[in-house]
Amino acid sequence: MENEQQREQPLVSFQVITDTHVRDQADHIYNRHLEKALADITSYAKGSSGIMHVGDVTDRGLPEEYKELERILDRYRDDLPKIRYSIGNHDIGAILWQDPPINLTTMTSHEVSEVLGYIEQAGEKESGITDILMSTEGIWEKRLNDFTAITGMKGSYHDHWIQGYHYIFLGSEQPHPKDCDMSAEQLNWLEAALSEQASPDRPIFVFLHQPLMDTVAGSMKDQGWFGVNQDAEVKAILSRYPQAILFSGHTHWQLEAPRTMYEGGGHLPAMFNAASVAYLWTDEDEHLEGSQGLQVDVYTDQVVVRGRDYVTGTWIEGAEYTISYPVKVQVDM
Repeated sequence: MENEQQREQPLVSFQVITDTHVRDQADHIYNRHLEKALADITSYAKGSSGIMHVGDVTDRGLPEEYKELERILDRYRDDLPKIRYSIGNHDIGAILWQDPPINLTTMTSHEVSEVLGYIEQAGEKESGITDILMSTEGIWEKRLNDFTAITGMKGSYHDHWIQGYHYIFLGSEQPHPKDCDMSAEQLNWLEAALSEQASPDRPIFVFLHQPLMDTVAGSMKDQGWFGVNQDAEVKAILSRYPQAILFSGHTHWQLEAPRTMYEGGGHLPAMFNAASVAYLWTDEDEHLEGSQGLQVDVYTDQVVVRGRDYVTGTWIEGAEYTISYPVKVQVDM
């Protein structure tokens, strides 16, 4: 790999992490992996434009997990760039993935309130709380509100202009246990956001927890870890903006695997699997202890994406990708 000192200084740099799955136990390995990741990022990412988190911030979306997240962030806050977040299915889904899984839609309103910590926070006698939580819509609102309160994000989708570059975050608007479900409003918003000051020589960065089908590692149809209900609609929109780069999580696939980068197949923009901070998955369909993420450096005529091992604090050999600019703007699909 090219010597670090031989590189020109990038115009902009940022980090992409995903699937931190913070638990309520301070010594849980997922939490320790997040601490290692943040410590590592502070060691090499001076001047970063931000950390972009691609979802599954917590493991079950519980108040105790958000408190543990805040404890970890407070430890590094003075040295960390700003973090912006996507929503993951573990954060807002109607199923809490644990052993055994808990399906919130099959529980009484009182049981849902207890599990999600609402009785403790709002008071058991507060009028209307249990009735609201009885509905799927109420579960969604409760879990979304918890997510936005802690992360500071405006909702399940939002965008940011940072140092002249556009960062677009997409996310589910329903508490689906695993998949992402987008409204027509979000799809229209995505089209408008992508078109804003769009230029073929300037990348647009898009973040979505679930990958699109048959794109990056883990998203093949037979693997089952794709998960956007409006897959065709999102692809149709993205096909008009080949200068975009989409980052996704959800699969946990290690960065050493093939298809960490999907080149677009001639009709879509480049896409990247961002692995996972909590734990990894392999092409052999096996769990792997580890913690990885991406470093993104933007230059005048290219974007360089590199894989980082947060446990060893080293760059991952073979996980370096370059996208050249300007790109040809396609009018048709």
